[in-house]
Amino acid sequence: MLFLCYPKCTTCQKARKWLDANHIPYEERHIAEQNPSADELRTWQARSGLPLRRFFNTSGLLYRSLSLKDKLPTMTEEEMLALLATDGMLVKRPLLISDDFVLIGFKESEWAAKLL
Repeated sequence: MLFLCYPKCTTCQKARKWLDANHIPYEERHIAEQNPSADELRTWQARSGLPLRRFFNTSGLLYRSLSLKDKLPTMTEEEMLALLATDGMLVKRPLLISDDFVLIGFKESEWAAKLL
């Protein structure tokens, strides 16, 4: 599985500790240094079954500074994908990607239901 995170993010740290404590193997990727491509995001969004808006880090400084709360409703999915691919800090984290599912954000009960 691929674990996309921002190492300084406390939620990402909790998720990593949970994965390690439950002996779940993963490959870690720093989301700001290797931001996801539009193609990756498109694939993950389809696999997740969630709306693309759920992939945005709505509590992030960049999201707020770009006034995305007001802009997203008028953007096409392709425009949203292109924007997300420009900066990993726009993407909600952590992300856990497997062949069968995608988990966005860390909710222990949700992760346990999929992984344990």
